[in-house]
Amino acid sequence: MPDRPMQIEKVELRGRRVALEPLARKHLPELAAVIRDGQLWTLPVTLVPHPDDLETFFSTAEARHAARQELAFATIDLASGKVVGSTRFMKIEIGHRRAEIGFTFIAASWQRSHVNTEAKYLMLRHAFETWNCQRVELITDVLNTRSRQAILRIGAKEEGVMRSHMIMRDGRSRDSVLHSVISREWPQVRAGLEGKLADAGGQGMDERE
Repeated sequence: MPDRPMQIEKVELRGRRVALEPLARKHLPELAAVIRDGQLWTLPVTLVPHPDDLETFFSTAEARHAARQELAFATIDLASGKVVGSTRFMKIEIGHRRAEIGFTFIAASWQRSHVNTEAKYLMLRHAFETWNCQRVELITDVLNTRSRQAILRIGAKEEGVMRSHMIMRDGRSRDSVLHSVISREWPQVRAGLEGKLADAGGQGMDERE
């Protein structure tokens, strides 16, 4: 049994080429530009906020962090210093040592780069090695083939389809695919991700939930 409970604290997760900074109001102008890069809010298989609605996006994240349910980040490319996306821990269950990684989006010009690979590595490492999670979930639209493939490349296992799981903005009833990594799998998943990050490009992880 773990000695201490999960501490849902705002903390920067810093890697070799990517940093995840706790989401702050100062990030919102750059996040608006991120979302406009590829018009991400128009994609039918995602729930990216409209660039004009980021105050609500931020205030909701703050409220859910205060309730110890979420921890949101701005994704930073360290070489350029640019905000290139956002992601978060969500549906945190402290008693069961479980969390979901989701609400992930990356500017179109930074997709299929090192960014998402390293961001997922940093988050999974924090979940399993700092929070001592027993399970991390990743959920995506059944129609989002690119995201499903990317989650599998992380090393997550597909567990099944949750039927009529969500109602999308256009009114579509979405089926969602549930994936997970559990604690005993983390050493192998970590080694696989570290191998990908050691490659010259670190490419091929374009995930949007």
